[in-house]
Amino acid sequence: MAAPTPHNEARPGDIARAVLMPGDPLRAQYVAEHYLENPVCFNAVRGMLGYTGTYKGRRLSVMGSGMGVPSIGLYAYELYQFYGVEAILRIGSAGGIGADVRVRDVVIAMGASTNSHFADQYGFPGQLCAAASWPLLRDAVAAAERLDIPAKVGQVFTADQFYNDNAGAGQMYRRFGILALEMETAGLYWTAQRLGKQALTVLTISDHIFTGESLPPEERRSSFHEMMEVALETAWKSVEE
Repeated sequence: MAAPTPHNEARPGDIARAVLMPGDPLRAQYVAEHYLENPVCFNAVRGMLGYTGTYKGRRLSVMGSGMGVPSIGLYAYELYQFYGVEAILRIGSAGGIGADVRVRDVVIAMGASTNSHFADQYGFPGQLCAAASWPLLRDAVAAAERLDIPAKVGQVFTADQFYNDNAGAGQMYRRFGILALEMETAGLYWTAQRLGKQALTVLTISDHIFTGESLPPEERRSSFHEMMEVALETAWKSVEE
């Protein structure tokens, strides 16, 4: 298969080497319109909006990933394999787990535990660790420090279900030091590892599993400025000439 694909109508060269990927395609549109100069829409297939523009003089792209490991796995694979993308930074919302994590906090995912069986396809002789790319992780932490954003760095949990019938799961995640619960990171990290590419997840806590505090949908889409700035600075550095 080559570009364009059944899921992405972009032509070769339409997409930058670094892509920001929120789950919500409307958040991709928001990022393009508020952070990129001269954004051009390269994809609208299935409503999964994607744009390429410039940020501080360098080409960057932003595209929705949809919800869940299968969805981000599909779009990330095509971006890496058929469009020459080298780095994908997931930007999204997450449910807080850690006792010291608060709503609106920024979390940088060093690794992802998961109940997904996505990696079974690789036939890996063991349990394949879903880990961030060190250059992106290093640069994101440095960007957060430079921007005076107190980001938390650690492990997240990528869930295959939004509604969990196991009432004790949250306590177990917290016991093992999980900072936040989300639905895509493990799939992105495994895909990047398999293809020799780079990946990182930067999240904003939109609700908390234990306190019950939650942000409304519109605020989730438009108010995560600190997360977006950390990700943009990291992506910008990744395409440094």
